[in-house]
Amino acid sequence: MRNERPIIALDFATKEQVLEFLKGFDGSLFLKVGMELFYQEGPELVREINRLGHDIFLDLKLHDIPNTVESAMRGIAKLNVAMVNVHAAGGLEMMRAAKRGLKGSDTQLIAVTQLTSTSEEGMQKEQLIPVSLEESVVHYARLADDAGLDGVVCSVHEAEAIGDACGEEFLRVTPGIRPSQVSADDQKRVATPAEASRQGSTHIVVGRAITKASNPKDSYQQIRAEWSGQ
Repeated sequence: MRNERPIIALDFATKEQVLEFLKGFDGSLFLKVGMELFYQEGPELVREINRLGHDIFLDLKLHDIPNTVESAMRGIAKLNVAMVNVHAAGGLEMMRAAKRGLKGSDTQLIAVTQLTSTSEEGMQKEQLIPVSLEESVVHYARLADDAGLDGVVCSVHEAEAIGDACGEEFLRVTPGIRPSQVSADDQKRVATPAEASRQGSTHIVVGRAITKASNPKDSYQQIRAEWSGQ
């Protein structure tokens, strides 16, 4: 289930910036559209990216009562995105409702475990979760698996443990990917593409290391080669 294309996080505020960025690339890309961009530009941007032949991870992190999430997913199903996510903290019934909302579509559904900006100390103090960060993440992964989801968002550092718990076919989508020379910014649990490859990630998400690079296409190719072990 490993995807050889790094997912590029479109860290832009407008459709015009996105389309200008995409002019520098050839072939089909896997692109992440997050909340900032989606709330500015809406579903039409997703449709336009689809028309250009790219795959989309719609990173909206839905977290609400089951009926609301199911209804929202019925709308998302019409957008024909490759992947969408919810928060595992919403619980088993919410995740099952999200899955029902996508019925009949090919969209993969994954769940956020713990954000890569969350430290173990922060999780224990702010969320009152007394176990280790890895235990919390693996627990959420098992819950997502029980709900019938395709995988989870996690850090590289938990990917191997999730594979052991949920099977190698279970998706482990890992943000916080930084080439060694790039700053970690606001993320605490980061890794290089090579580390992600070794530790069992099935997908990697890379943003500023590509979008803010002086030559984004070259940066993308370098990261892809490191991810692929070339």
